[in-house]
Amino acid sequence: MAMGHHGGTRGLVLAAAIMAGLAWVGPAAAQAVPAKPEAGGFKMGIEPWLGYGLWHVAAEKKLFEAQGLSDVEIVNFTQDKDVNAALASGQLDGANIATHTALVMAAAGLPIRIVAVLDVSMTADAILAGPDVKGIADLKGKEVAYEEGTTSHILLNYALAANGLTLADVKSVPMPASDAGAALIAKRVPVAVTYEPYLTLARAQDPAVKLLYTAAEDPGLVSDVFVVREEVLKEKPGQIAALLRAWQAAHDDYAKDTAGGRAIIAKAVGASPEELSTAFDGVTFYTLPDNKTQLTGAFAQHVILDVKKAAQAAGLLQGDVDAAGLIDPRFVAAVTQ
Repeated sequence: MAMGHHGGTRGLVLAAAIMAGLAWVGPAAAQAVPAKPEAGGFKMGIEPWLGYGLWHVAAEKKLFEAQGLSDVEIVNFTQDKDVNAALASGQLDGANIATHTALVMAAAGLPIRIVAVLDVSMTADAILAGPDVKGIADLKGKEVAYEEGTTSHILLNYALAANGLTLADVKSVPMPASDAGAALIAKRVPVAVTYEPYLTLARAQDPAVKLLYTAAEDPGLVSDVFVVREEVLKEKPGQIAALLRAWQAAHDDYAKDTAGGRAIIAKAVGASPEELSTAFDGVTFYTLPDNKTQLTGAFAQHVILDVKKAAQAAGLLQGDVDAAGLIDPRFVAAVTQ
């Protein structure tokens, strides 16, 4: 089954941190966000990844309507490149994408801004290995199965770099994330990088398989963001604020009725809640208060720069992009006053 978020595509830390500080606009600008949403619809691109699940809860529980949004259309995609094309052509107002994908899109000239961090994968993305591989240093010269252009690619790069290695030190075996775990079980490769539910399925088949390294090593490295086209931010700022309030309302609803929420999300991504239970446990949904802290703090000053570095090292991000400058914290500020 497709788990799309993961699909498709620090020398400057001080300078970037200073820039992030400058990018933060105070309460005066925050008050410019209208309290009520503008008329008209909002089209949001989404892929079948459970980290975006609270939007499905919002739709199912009529939480968009409760915030005065009468016409939110959630448009399903299976690949990043299709979301990218739809955003670029103006068919979508906003989209839910991996943090590295937002950087890649912005570097390609797409005028988007990050208005919220939706979720962070902690143990739902990982490097899997058998008992003979003791640590990342052991990957040198070994075959590693992973899907190129995905969060697996980013995680592998980061893990190697943290241990003084690069992709050139391993033998890359490109394959879909859905097949990587199976290749490890079949002993076709000694190491695989993938994500849920494939991690759980692999470990259920072979209890000797372990999580060698997870995304929790750098919380946020594997994360997802809500991006909106700059034109839409100017035209419909009240809608963006209302969407964020709906996300928080869905978060509150999910906290109260987690089983019901998980059932809605599992159905939306085409899996059973049982298949996804460990996947859910490996993902943290961000609240608006979390966002208030992150968008001017750790995410802006540290995490997004790590993602940028890993994406450049992986060859996914060509050219430069002002990572911290991509973040627009005004909307979160307006709804968390």
